[in-house]
Amino acid sequence: MTDTQSPKESVVIIGGGPAGLTAAWELVKDGGSSRYDVTVLEATREFGGISRTVKYNGNRMDIGGHRFFSKDDRIMQWWREMLPLQGAPSYDDKKLGRHHDLEAGGPDPEVEDEVMLKRHRVSRIFWNHHFFDYPISLSAATLRSMGFILTMKVGFSYLWSMIHKLPETNLENFYINRFGKKLYSMFFEGYTEKLWGRHPSQISADWGAQRVKGLSIVEVLKNAFSKLFPKKKGKEKEVETSLIEEFWYPKLGPGQLWETVERRCRENGATVRTDAKVVAIKQADGKISSVVVEDANGERSELHADQFISSMPIKDLVAALEQGANGDEKAEVPAEMQRVAKGLPYRDFVTVGLLVKRVRLRNTTTIPTLGNPPIVPDCWIYVQDPGYKVGRLQIFNNWSPYLVKDVDNTVWIGLEYFCDEGDDFWNMSDDDARKMAIDELTRMQVINGEEDVLDSHRERVPKAYPAYFDTYAQMPELIDYLDGFGNLYCVGRNGQHRYNNQDHSMATAIEAVEDIRTGETSKKNVWSVNTEKSYHEKK
Repeated sequence: MTDTQSPKESVVIIGGGPAGLTAAWELVKDGGSSRYDVTVLEATREFGGISRTVKYNGNRMDIGGHRFFSKDDRIMQWWREMLPLQGAPSYDDKKLGRHHDLEAGGPDPEVEDEVMLKRHRVSRIFWNHHFFDYPISLSAATLRSMGFILTMKVGFSYLWSMIHKLPETNLENFYINRFGKKLYSMFFEGYTEKLWGRHPSQISADWGAQRVKGLSIVEVLKNAFSKLFPKKKGKEKEVETSLIEEFWYPKLGPGQLWETVERRCRENGATVRTDAKVVAIKQADGKISSVVVEDANGERSELHADQFISSMPIKDLVAALEQGANGDEKAEVPAEMQRVAKGLPYRDFVTVGLLVKRVRLRNTTTIPTLGNPPIVPDCWIYVQDPGYKVGRLQIFNNWSPYLVKDVDNTVWIGLEYFCDEGDDFWNMSDDDARKMAIDELTRMQVINGEEDVLDSHRERVPKAYPAYFDTYAQMPELIDYLDGFGNLYCVGRNGQHRYNNQDHSMATAIEAVEDIRTGETSKKNVWSVNTEKSYHEKK
């Protein structure tokens, strides 16, 4: 070996979701494979984690809905380089005479698959058998649906909350301070309990600080008034993330992006292993020394590396560290850290897809839509009426026409249910889940019943939502313990037990790779993504 040559630094990345694959690409792009020997370990055969696209009978399902928008310009540029923006109208653009600012020289989505579409967000709330704009707007329809008396109650309740602020010791007080008790009781209390299985008074206010951030009645009103006046070019990123109405979307769903990233990582020198479950993590001299990987046949192998980036759930990470303690090093995970990790809660998720002939919902908006007859323009419909178990409806036709095999004559609807892995709903048979979904859509007057349903598919998603209760309050101690391993970086939603959006998960990976490149020993930058209220909130 000459003086100008040096051995590669080996990096093992646990997880092939947005965080893991972002880290891999950041390490191998632009000739990075000459410096880093990168191995990605994905426990399943799919890429993207909960950002994957489920393919079923010619139709595609987006798990949870993924708008590609970020206040972080690095992420927007990253997406754009991976899947270029459309340069010609998509199928629905043509059919509806819709016009976007098309990208000069960009791909034609009618001809090429690797393309990012420009989409318009429409979401509404279903409550008390009425539809409300989401977020709540100043429209005449909203006032009609609420009625004069209820509108007055909401208004005075909000004024009271401005004067009498509650200590933000829990999520309930967080919401009341921003929306008033009346609006909280209507739209937040029941829905939050449906989502988390816990009353908001039992949930940390941290969740609201991360997911809602600056959103409040004031921001909703400002956003509504701003629509009355022309928007200055370049000002769109000053809107709260929860109010964003335009976004990008991969032609074939979010999983298409991560399948593209995985392929490009391999083409640039990374090794990607599927069916590779990390079952033990060994340590020596205050660092991680190796991981033990189990394949689909139950056979185990050991992989040594210099650096380790983990997006596996922290609960599983600590359990794997304890398994590794039985090796030669005899290191043990402190009992208190085991207890905290085991107690970290999750909320799990089930999507029931129903392919239907038509929907009964009338399009009362001015937005033209596809379908025969035309379907409503909604991407999401939030079901905040306490009479239904379903939490949200997705209409996949409106995310991308290419997700639906026969987009002109069928409507592909995803019913999103929140549950706990192993509970009665999780263990329900496919047929019973289908019947329940049909019953709820029928009672909501979305479809006429079984006669409208052509096909169905049920998808279970474990550990979809890291939850902010139980031992979550001791996360800082667990973070300090894990950061004690100098060569271990925890990234992503489950890797940090933080309800990150896709762009936040990517940002944690970018920060981790920067630390590896520069030799930075503090991991504060990795953990600080999406924690401060000012982070990526305003330009």
